[in-house]
Amino acid sequence: MQITVIGASRGIGRKVVDYALSRGHAVRALARSADQMGIVAEGFEPIAGDATDPAALARAVAGADAVILTLGVPRDLRVLRRTTLFSDVTATLIPVMEAAGVRRLLAVTGFGAGDSEAKLSSVERIPFRLFLGRAYADKSLQEEMIRASGLDWTIARPGILNDNAMSAKYKVLVEPETWRQGIISRADVAHFLVHAAEDGSHIGKTPAIQR
Repeated sequence: MQITVIGASRGIGRKVVDYALSRGHAVRALARSADQMGIVAEGFEPIAGDATDPAALARAVAGADAVILTLGVPRDLRVLRRTTLFSDVTATLIPVMEAAGVRRLLAVTGFGAGDSEAKLSSVERIPFRLFLGRAYADKSLQEEMIRASGLDWTIARPGILNDNAMSAKYKVLVEPETWRQGIISRADVAHFLVHAAEDGSHIGKTPAIQR
């Protein structure tokens, strides 16, 4: 497959790039620092650019079989600031994909976005809103945009992330009554995304992904 990864230089995005390449896919990686990723592999194409730039996005998605959107929240105090990054990128990406005839979109938001917030316990909800509320308000808007698009979308909602090794042993909780908060490695989220891109699974679904 030809897979485009947006937000490719770190976190889940970098794990997706590495895993997709290991499975023999061609990968186009869009990130501001994509040309500094240090990857030398057949089929890898870095595109250094801003994910809100229509021209950079058009170059990144051209000819793609699937686009994997992996923008994450900052791991420092910037997470407390109001942001529109997720919705801004999505608002630009959807028409670019439509114009290019690329239909498959897999996007990472997080557990607590959209209607999964109702599944947080009262103990979880207070710190969640305090520390992640602003970022996840925009992620929820991002989800609304994706749902309203005509794309073949999957919205993955991982729980609390860590950097443990890939296990390929995790739960994909599709039905709302099964949703819960949990812990999962970034590598396992990448495993889910690449395999869902390969087999076309979970289209129109918002699975929670947990260990």
